[in-house]
Order: sequence, then structure tokens, then C-alpha cells
Amino acid sequence: MRRRLVTSYVLLLCLVLLALEVPLAISLTNRETQQVLADRLADATRFASLAAPAMRTNDLGAVVDELRRYQELYGIGTMLVDQDQRVLTSFGAAGLDPDRSLSAIRAALAGRMMGTPATLWPWQPHPLVVAVPINDGGAVLGAVVTVSETAHSRQEVLLSWAQLLFVGVLAVAVCVFTALWLAGWVLRPVTRLDAAAHEIAAGDDGARVQPGLGPPELRRLVDSFNEMADAVAQNIEQQRSFVAHASHQLRNPLTVLRLRMEDLGSQLATETGRSDLAIALEETDRLADVLDGLLALARAEQGQHGTEVVDAVAVALNRQQAWTPLTERRGIELRAVVPDEPRYARLVATALDQSLDALIDNAIKFTPTGGRVDVEVGAGDGGVEVTVRDTGPGMTEEQCHRATERFWRAPDTQNVDGAGLGLPIVTVLVEASGGRLTLAPAEGAGLEARIWLPAAVSGPATV
Repeated sequence: MRRRLVTSYVLLLCLVLLALEVPLAISLTNRETQQVLADRLADATRFASLAAPAMRTNDLGAVVDELRRYQELYGIGTMLVDQDQRVLTSFGAAGLDPDRSLSAIRAALAGRMMGTPATLWPWQPHPLVVAVPINDGGAVLGAVVTVSETAHSRQEVLLSWAQLLFVGVLAVAVCVFTALWLAGWVLRPVTRLDAAAHEIAAGDDGARVQPGLGPPELRRLVDSFNEMADAVAQNIEQQRSFVAHASHQLRNPLTVLRLRMEDLGSQLATETGRSDLAIALEETDRLADVLDGLLALARAEQGQHGTEVVDAVAVALNRQQAWTPLTERRGIELRAVVPDEPRYARLVATALDQSLDALIDNAIKFTPTGGRVDVEVGAGDGGVEVTVRDTGPGMTEEQCHRATERFWRAPDTQNVDGAGLGLPIVTVLVEASGGRLTLAPAEGAGLEARIWLPAAVSGPATV
């Protein structure tokens, strides 16, 4: 933008300079031509007044001497012709162009003073030819012609043009300097606004623009931006505090619930009951881990990044076991397709657990009885890929792009339980871990949700 502003300023000045200096250059050229022409006409008129009585008496000796001395003194060629265009005497005019001299002489013999060329342009090296009629009582007896070299006059014109060019270049240089300063002054707040907006987008909630820069209109914009940034930062901080406080407060009743369930364990006589209790206790532990993950995510959003290394294979098998009772009741096959060796990934605490829960829950909702949900773990793009694939109705490409928007739901799923927050939450958790979520129609039918996470070199260790 700064370059465009400076370019527009300089272009406007150049147009103004052209509009002013071109006519001025022509005017200076015409003035130099008129000065030289007036001087030569005055000399030729004096010679014509001396030649009139001499031509009546046919005694040209004094006039010839005057013309010779004039040519020797000033280097200006002279010529005296009669009314029949015969050259009576000539000094320094031997190389004169006949066409130019003839037109001037004819004009003089017709009773008019004439000089040619009319304008002494620097690129025209022709001499200045001036012809003045010799009058005697209204009759034209002949003409006096002077032939002047124009090199000096053309140099004067070029010097005048050079001075104009220097003034123009100087004006352009001053304009460029002033335009750079003015554009910088005007655009400095915009530059700072752009930098502050990028810093805020990168996670620096404290980025602000220095007030008092630029013109009044942009100063008001800076003040409004800073006020808006303060309000947004305050709202975000309140949301983070709410998440942190809610997660912390929920741990207390969860701990009490776990203790009560442990007390119930001694009253369960069957092996199935004790197995179900063990699964329920694992779920309370997982819920506690989820609360810890929310606290970790809140700290991560504040710039206090805390990640851990987990085995994606173990997490996938754990979530498959946790969701198997529900899928069996609904007649859906839930499979875990995992390699024999671990796949370690670095991510925010419990991010993969919560993401798989949300994706498996979505898949079960939309997979009909007799269908299948696969949880697959593999390697790809230098990281770990976890894919949840179902055999439900799936979504179109456009719906896959919109599915991560908060509260968005497909038109044909309005009667299915849900608030449209599952996939957006997965997106937040995965991106906070440095990964990405990709949704696409599965081959044949259904939906394929693929999570990519950065791989970890070693086994589980909190960082």
C-alpha cells in the first residue's frame, strides 16, 4: 500500500510538472528566438535604410563596406539583392540553403520582413535567415539578407531546458521523500494494527497498538482496536477461568462417586457384576483424566503448553473395549484394527481419548443395525494416523467441510440426538496438539474421520 501511495503521489506530480514545464520550455524557446530575430531585424533594417539612397544613385561602396565590417566583426553573413533577385554583394553567406534564402528574399521583395526558421529548436541546426525590404518612396528596390549561425542560441535553449529538468527532478525527489514520510505516517497505525492482529491470532492476547500514531481517523481506529482486543481478551480469560474452575470443582463429586462405587464392590456376588463395576471404575478414572485434560487445555490456551506422549494403539484398544457394550446392544460391530507394535504420539493430555469418544459416538449414532465401525491406527506423513470409519449414510464433500462448525448439523440429521459440538471439540483438541482432523466420505458408504498427530520418538513421558 505504501508503494502504491508513493507511486500515485509521484505520478500526479509528474503530470503537473509536464503540464507546467512543457509550455514553459516552449515559451523560453520562443523568447530566445524572438530576441535573436529582433536583433537581426534591427541590423538588417539599418542596412536597408543605408542601401536605399545608394541603390538610387547606384553607388554601393559605402553599403558594401558596412556589410563587410559587420560580417568580420560579428561573423554574421550578409547579402544584398536587387528587385530582380540578383545578388549584388555577399559576405559569409555562400553556403546558404537556396530554398530558405529564396523564400525569405521573395517575402522581402514583396514588402514584408521575414525570418526563418520561425522557432530555434535545439534539434534543428539551420541558420537564421532574416530578409528586410529596401524601400524608396513606397517602391521596393531590393532586400538586405542576414545569415546567422544558431549554435549559441540553441545552446541557450538547451541550458534553459536543462535548468527546467533539474528543477523537475529536484521537485520529484522532494516529492518522493515527502510522500514516503507522509505514507509512513499515515500507514504506520495500519502496519501496527496488522502486526498486532497477527500476534493476537498467534496466541499473544496482550498484543496492542501504540496509541497516538497517524492521523486522527486512524488514531480513533487504534483506540477502538485496543478496546476490542481488551474486551476479547477479558472474555477469553473468563472462559478459561470457567473451564479451569469447573474442571476443578467436578473432581470432588467424582471422587466421592468413585469411593461409593468401590464400597459397592464388596456387595456384588457375581463375576459379571464385578467386571461391570471394574469397567465403571475405569470410566470414572477416565472422566477424572478428562477433567485433568480440560485443565491442561485451559493452560495450553494461556500459552502454558503441556503435552504428553501416549500409545495410540493402547488408547484405541481401550476406547474399543469401553464402547463395545453399547455397540453390542445396538447390533453394531466395533473393531480395532491396530498394529502389533506401539504407535507413540505427542499430544495434549487426554486429547486422543476424548477425540475417539466423540468420533465413535458419532459413528454409532449414524450406523444402522448390522453395520460396522472400525478404529484403525497406522503411520502416515511422518506422524501417527488414527481413523474412525463407519458404514452409515455418510456426508457429502460440502457437508464434511461444514461439519466442524459449531452447532452445525446436516439437514437430514435434525432428529438425531446431539448439539453439533462433538466434531468442533475434536478439532480444537487435535489442533491444540499440533495435529489435524480430516473428514471425507468413506469408500462404498459411510464417513471416514482421520486424525493426524505428530509422532514421538520414545515411549510415554510427560513433557
